[in-house]
Order: sequence, then C-alpha cells, then structure tokens
Amino acid sequence: MTLPATMRAMVTVGHGGLEQIVLHENWPRPDPAPGEVLIRVGACGLNNTDVNTRTGWYSKAVNEATTGSGYAAVNDDDPTWGGAPIAFPRIQGADVCGEIVAVGAGVDPNRIGERVITDNWLRDSEEPLNKDKTGYFGSERDGGFAEFTTIPAENARAVRSVLSDAELATFSCSYSTAEGMLTRAEVGDADTMLIPGASGGVGGALVQLAKRRGARVIAMASQAKHGDVAQLGPDRILPRAPERLGSALQGERITVVADVVGGPYWPALIDILERGGRYVCSGAIAGPMVELDLRTFYLRDLTLLGSTVIDPEVMPNLVRYIEAGEIKPALAATYPLEDLHAAQAAFIAKKHTGNIVVCP
Repeated sequence: MTLPATMRAMVTVGHGGLEQIVLHENWPRPDPAPGEVLIRVGACGLNNTDVNTRTGWYSKAVNEATTGSGYAAVNDDDPTWGGAPIAFPRIQGADVCGEIVAVGAGVDPNRIGERVITDNWLRDSEEPLNKDKTGYFGSERDGGFAEFTTIPAENARAVRSVLSDAELATFSCSYSTAEGMLTRAEVGDADTMLIPGASGGVGGALVQLAKRRGARVIAMASQAKHGDVAQLGPDRILPRAPERLGSALQGERITVVADVVGGPYWPALIDILERGGRYVCSGAIAGPMVELDLRTFYLRDLTLLGSTVIDPEVMPNLVRYIEAGEIKPALAATYPLEDLHAAQAAFIAKKHTGNIVVCP
C-alpha cells in the first residue's frame, strides 16, 4: 500500500479559544516507531478533555466551570488530564476508530488491515500499574483529529463489530471512563446508583454499564433529554437538579453517586448518600470548586473516590462488551474533520445526548 507523505489535520497551536485549532492540508504524516502501528482514522470522537486541555481548564489557576473559552490566566506547567504539561502544536482527539495500515519494527505485520479502537492510557512498559508514569493519547502525544495517527501496538485494540466507524468512535474515552468509575467504586447488583449529567457521553455510558452490572440506576438530565436518556435503560429519570433531591428520590436508598458534573449542586449529591455510601468522580464540568460538610462525610462513613487512570483490564473488557452487543453507542452527530470548530461548539453547548464524532 502506498501511503501519502502528508495528511489533513486539525492542529491545536496553544491554549485559548476555538481559533487555536487550525486546519492543515499538508501536515506531515507520522511513521510508526518500533512497537507502534499507523492507523488510518475512520472517525474520532469528541470529549471534555479536548476542550479542557485546549482552554487550559486543568490549570490550578482556573476555578470556573468548563465553558470552551480560553482563560485569562493559565499556568503552563500545570498538568493535562494525562498528568504532564502539554506541548504545542498538538493534534488532539482520543476516541479513534480506524484501520491499521502500517506497523513499526517488532510488530506483527499480520495486524495490517485490522479494525481497531484506541486504548488511550499510555503506560510504562516496565511499570504498567504506575499511575505516575502514564500519559494520554491526544494529550501527551498526537491523537486522532487527522487522517492518520500512530499509537503503541498494545493500545490499538482489535474490534469485531457491525457498528460503523462513527459509532465505534463513541466508546474509547467515555465508556472506559465510566467503566473505570464503576470498577473503582465496586458497583454491583446490590447498589442503587444516582448519575447526574446522564445525557452526556460519560453519563450515558454510566447508565448502560451500571445496568449491565445489575445495579438499580437513577439518571438525572434536563427534561428535554428524558426521551433520549430513557433509551439507555435507567430505572428512573429525574430532572437535572431538583430543588429538593431527597424528596424527588421518593425513598430511594442511594449507595453510589457517579459524577462528572460537580459545581454548586454538589452538596445535595453528598447529602442523599446512604451511610457507607460511595461517591466517585471523574469530572467537574459545572465547576471544580465545591463545599463539603466534613460531618456528613465522617459521621455517615462515606467514601470519596477519584477516578482518572483506569485499570488495565477495563479496555479489554469494554471491547468484549461491544462485541457481545451488551452496550450500544449513543451517537448524537457526525461532522467532517474540517468542521471540528462547529462540532466542538455543539459539544460545548450540551444540547445533544450522547457523543459527537468527526470523520476525516
């Protein structure tokens, strides 16, 4: 196969607004290094980390909600979601579905032609469980907002599915984040779980994956999205932020809250947890600064869990669920690669349910 020397790519050139993402028609196509594969990108999903990294939201200098705009003050040495300072220019985009078209030295050439999705956590080969030695695809190295991308061979997960590239591109980040949260909180069939922001990519994945584990699931979403959220299979759906959450729950005993929203409503989520309950968090799109009454925390024997770096078994399990048809994609919209600005603006507006994807 003859591959082009250049490719089309949407390149992020610095922290700031959408103008920092620039279309290049002749960006150098990467070659796979030893141990890597080259993927022709069929589709790439959008995620909050793309927005947060571009805007500089991960900086400790920022205490506002995610807006999609650049911030006045950003500490350049603050880490990205993956844990290390970002270097520009950078091709973002983590949720890739595509085909392996070339391999580096040491990789079985029979992998050429495989359809794959990306396992986005980049681990140290000698210490794969060391969270301090991890990075993230599309952050610490170039990702999938381009026609081609490279990734370590072990991070390209073969998948056999009748789903389209765009549908498969909804899984890697959102669903692995959700499964990582459920794994960390040890969610099982004895739990009743509350999910704020259930209409988003991670929220919708949490609904499906928690139901797969046998948990009772109560979703929270704006009224206009209740119909879409209902298709994911929750047991109940509540408004996005009931004024009296305890009354709205009508006696439900919440053992787990799985949250990517945060913000000023956060104390209400903690207050309704049963004694011995668990709160697990992997995001704060409504704002990272929250108030906690420590008496609620210790007198009710609560456990607070952060979840970012997923366990290594999460992605192989996720591929297995996909291939078995146990979970389904929630594809909200597709855009051409060159319309990434419009796609990300729609993503930030949060009027959709599920995931948004761009296709080269």
